[in-house]
Order: sequence, then C-alpha cells, then structure tokens
Amino acid sequence: MSEERTEINSLGEFGLIEFLTRNIEIQQASTVLGVGDDAAVIDHFGKQTVITTDMLVEGIHFDLSYTPLKHLGYKSVVVNLSDIYAMNATPTHITMSIAFSNRFSVEALNEFYEGVYAACEKYGVDLIGGDTSSSQKGFVISVTALGEVTPDQFVKRSTAQKGDLICVSGDLGGAFLGLTLLEREKQIYKENPQLQPDLEDQTYILGRLLKPEARKDIVEFLEEQEVKPTAMMDVSDGLSSEVLHICKQSNLGCVLYEEKLPIADQSRQQALKFSLDPTACALSGGEDYELLFTIKQEDYDKLVLNEQISVIGYMTDISEGAHILTKGGNKFKLVAQGWNAFEQ
Repeated sequence: MSEERTEINSLGEFGLIEFLTRNIEIQQASTVLGVGDDAAVIDHFGKQTVITTDMLVEGIHFDLSYTPLKHLGYKSVVVNLSDIYAMNATPTHITMSIAFSNRFSVEALNEFYEGVYAACEKYGVDLIGGDTSSSQKGFVISVTALGEVTPDQFVKRSTAQKGDLICVSGDLGGAFLGLTLLEREKQIYKENPQLQPDLEDQTYILGRLLKPEARKDIVEFLEEQEVKPTAMMDVSDGLSSEVLHICKQSNLGCVLYEEKLPIADQSRQQALKFSLDPTACALSGGEDYELLFTIKQEDYDKLVLNEQISVIGYMTDISEGAHILTKGGNKFKLVAQGWNAFEQ
C-alpha cells in the first residue's frame, strides 16, 4: 500500500500551520493566549521567566537517513527543556519554527509534530507559536523554550565555590556510542545497499541518541530535598567541556575521579567493541542531556538517597587547574574535546 503524500503547497502556509496545530491542548494556567493570533500571551504570576533557544540543522545536528521524524520532533523539544531545567527552572512554553524543502510532505511534517506534542505532553509544556518557511535543501528547526522560577532561585554556571562537590545525573557517553554505531551502519549501507543494518540490539545507546529525556526528575528531587545547587548546566557538548565552563565562569579549578564517572554497562561494552576508551566517551561524547551541578559539601547526605546522581569530584582553587585522576592513580589535565558544531 503506497503511503499518502500531500504536497505542502496544497495547504499553503496558514493552512499548514492550522493543520499542524489543530489538536493543541493548553496545559499551563499561565497561557492566556496561545497559537492563532499575532503573538501569544503568558502570565507567570510573579515568577521570573527563563528563556532559551536552540537551532538544529540537518546535516550538522541530525541525519535523517537514520533519525525518525517523530524522534526528531521529540528531541528538538527536549534539548531546549534541558536548558531550562539546567537553570533550576520549570519549563512552561515553547515556540517551534521550521524550514523545509519540497521533499517533505504534509505527512512527514505531521510525523515530526507528533513527536513535538508527545514531548510537550510528557513535560507539561504548551506550544504557543512559531513559524514555517521553505528552505532550499535541508530541514532547519528552531525552538525557543520559556520557563518559570521563583524569584532568584535560578542557578548560573558562575557561582560554584571552592570545595563544592561536582555531581552529574544519569550516565554518560551513551549518545555518542549510539551515534558511532549508526554512522558505522550508514557507511556500510552506502557501500552495500542490499545489506540490512546490524544495530546489535543496542536499544539503550540508540535511545540515548535518538530520544533523550530532560532531567525534570533531578530538579524536582533537589527541590524536595531543599538543595539548591551552587552552579549547574546540562551536558550537551561533553562532560569535560561543561566542567571547564563551570571552572572558567566560577574562576576555579577542579578534580574529577575517573572511577566515579557513571557509565552504563551497555555503553562500556559497546565502547570496547569499537576499541574506544569508555572514559573518553563519557568525557567527550556529548548529547547526553544530563545535569552537571555543584553542591555544598554539607548537602552530600541528601544526595545519597538518589541512585541517579553521582558525585564525581570537587572544585578547587584556580591555581590547581582542572584535572582528572585515573583509576591507575595518574593525574591528567582536563581538556575540552567535546562536540563542536563548527568543526564539520
């Protein structure tokens, strides 16, 4: 059975927007006016508003040869919500703008938006606007996310203190290994199109890349425990790169312990299959969307309750630099070899 294909130009821009936003359900009390007017109206009832924006470009940030459109819609929302959580805030609204070429049908865009709405529903966020445009060849996605925070409870990157513990949620390196696996299979497919991809049942690392989650649970846990991180950011470009951001902006050094880095068994096994060092994958991989944060030492006992949080080091005086202590007892300078969108 051939799948239906509706050309975009049969609907026109307004018809397309109407079609893609026909089933929006408002979830936030703060949404006074959503999609359908010149602009949206929100009222945060005395909270401070946090705003972030991200652009995802085909061929730079994602490859449609192995990224399902629904997953891409979901991920494009989640990566923005992750930045809101990284400020210790609660995401409430997004706008979604897309540009696409005529190789995309209405059905394809609808699939993308199914993922967008799935993420909005999961995180209790309202889609309140956006824009659509044609593009000469690739698919371009721009998302702006808004969140709210109790006045002055937001957490910056520049406020860590000497002696603070460095913590990270979840595990690291999985998304990079998922990408490595998909890129390997893509190359094999290019050379032998008749071969079926062998994804080796690696659902965990593939999920880490294609359908990441934002760590709403960690922000809620910290609030329940009355722990306010001294500094925080999300891990999008690789742990070492992010730790160095906190060091630089807080004017401090740090020590990380290799043996404390959280790496899932599936990630470790796959790294070894690829003859890669699991620690290097954890430090430089990127796209894990975990939360990296520093806390006062006296809050340590409150964190022990949560298996999703690992204490991986501590902040030092700037004169000591940024280092990692290996399992073998060697000390190496921490370098940022994270993912860089400008090195394509």
